[in-house]
Amino acid sequence: MTTGDRLGGAMRVLHLLKTSVGATWAWRQVRELCGHGVEVHVALPDGPLVQRYEEVGAHVHVADVGFALRRPSQAVAAAATIRKLVGEVRPDLVHSHFVNTTMAMRAGLGRNHPTPRCFQVPGPLHLENPVTRLGELGLAGPGDHWIGSCRWTCERYRRSGIEPRRIHESVYGVDLDAFAPKAPPGQLRAELGIGRTTAIVGMVAYLYAPKWFLGQRRGLKGHEDLIDALALVRGAGVDAVGVFVGGPWDHADAYERQVRAYAAAKLGAGARFLGTRADVPDLLQDMDVVVHPSHSENIGGAAESLLLGRPTIASNVGGLPDLVHDGETGWLVPPRNPARLAEAIRDALARPDEAAARARRGRELSRRVMDVRRSAAEIVEIYRRILADTRA
Repeated sequence: MTTGDRLGGAMRVLHLLKTSVGATWAWRQVRELCGHGVEVHVALPDGPLVQRYEEVGAHVHVADVGFALRRPSQAVAAAATIRKLVGEVRPDLVHSHFVNTTMAMRAGLGRNHPTPRCFQVPGPLHLENPVTRLGELGLAGPGDHWIGSCRWTCERYRRSGIEPRRIHESVYGVDLDAFAPKAPPGQLRAELGIGRTTAIVGMVAYLYAPKWFLGQRRGLKGHEDLIDALALVRGAGVDAVGVFVGGPWDHADAYERQVRAYAAAKLGAGARFLGTRADVPDLLQDMDVVVHPSHSENIGGAAESLLLGRPTIASNVGGLPDLVHDGETGWLVPPRNPARLAEAIRDALARPDEAAARARRGRELSRRVMDVRRSAAEIVEIYRRILADTRA
């Protein structure tokens, strides 16, 4: 059966994932695409998510289709695996979700393979560095399309010379029902012994160790910046405690210990680290303000805090401004600027009524933008546009 034959019925799409442990945002999308009648094939390594993909109706191919940059031999193997899979599955479209799976896909299929392919960009980090950006773009051919999951990403590709018809926009959606606390307010304060008169400034993010080859000196999520900002806030006489939720990412245990030591030196008992938690909605509802001080980010955790109606401060980077509109739905500050971050924290705590009003507007916006049912319908339409463009 050819692509043209299936356009009126089920499209066959091969999704490429480098992990079967994380990236549940891709799993949610696949679940909804199966519900739309798309014949979804998923290639990913063996792991706990394999069964979950099968349960929602996807055809799973256990395979390593990603690679580590420090191991080029893996890239050769991944490229060969993808080429073989495409020959066996014969998809109408190949949909990649990571930079390394995208580069392996393009290397394996070549620039002029007749099967169209799209790269849904989960985050803008590789686009911010000219070397990694050119490396990704250099392998692209005429059948490549891009789905930016924030406006900044789409604009960056346009500035790089990609034709607008090959750039699409759609977020990785979430299940709105998941953002409902299961416990009444007060759990976090009771757990940590924090009274009502003390403000809780929260941050929910994994700890990403700095990558020296990208010129990073501090962690990607900005933990050190928030620690510095809290030192300024507390130094100005504000009774506030910083609560950090999230453990180390990708074996960054040494970096986590470094951040904890830095916080102890700067804040003493004014910083609490909870590690990875499964009850984030319950914890968020006790936070007076939630901060996302990332140096590079997609929409990120800003959706979580806003969907729960919590006052939100974010760096003015990547996709964060898509939801956090300064003065309307939250506060935006320059990245890597603890002084400006401290000003925003003090303002949010000093004006609780204004903070609550911005949070309400942010919740309304987030519920419109982040619903996975809406974003999956967008993806189906993007598929149709790509296939029509390929036929033309």
